[in-house]
Amino acid sequence: MTTEYQVRLDRDACDGVFACLVRDDRFVEASDGLATIDGGDGSQHERTVDGTELVTFTDEQLTAAEQAARACPVDAIEVLPEEADE
Repeated sequence: MTTEYQVRLDRDACDGVFACLVRDDRFVEASDGLATIDGGDGSQHERTVDGTELVTFTDEQLTAAEQAARACPVDAIEVLPEEADE
């Protein structure tokens, strides 16, 4: 079953610890020294005015995203899963 979910990254809350990077390789270090999400192909990536990134994925990497969120010491990452229609 394919899972659709969103990953929300509050870049204003990010402090550059990068615990997320070792749990989910879609998180990368941006040029400003904070984490960002590499949406890759097939994702919908949106950056809001308030510095939050919201990326929608339809893949099998939900567990990695949840691990990255749990590892973030400042709770800057939130994962919102939904079951996608097949």
